[in-house]
Amino acid sequence: MGTTDTEFDQAIESFSAPVQSLAREARKLIHRILPEVVEVAWVQQKTIGFGTGIKKNTEHFCWFLPASKHLSLGFNYGAELPDPAHLLEGTGKLYRHVKIRSAEQLKDPALVDLLRFATTYRVPAVRPR
Repeated sequence: MGTTDTEFDQAIESFSAPVQSLAREARKLIHRILPEVVEVAWVQQKTIGFGTGIKKNTEHFCWFLPASKHLSLGFNYGAELPDPAHLLEGTGKLYRHVKIRSAEQLKDPALVDLLRFATTYRVPAVRPR
């Protein structure tokens, strides 16, 4: 359910090859953490959301927003997530993000823990298919 590889590629195609690579690697990480993840690409907005269902405001836990030199990995409830490593940036009421500038960052256990926790925080459980 959700995004096809083609839609994913269309959403990130206007960004540099290094940023596209980061997006693909981050996508793989999310799919490893939550194999049943529901992914939705908004091709026109050039963003991709990840959740336990298709509803952006109630079922998504994180999203990608590619930029010119990094990938913003955003968290819908980032302000409420445990972040002992202080990875999260931003000042909004709920949303926070991590700027991913290298594939090495995606191996950081603190980031993996943050993602793992986000998959269960304030989102419904994954529905059986």
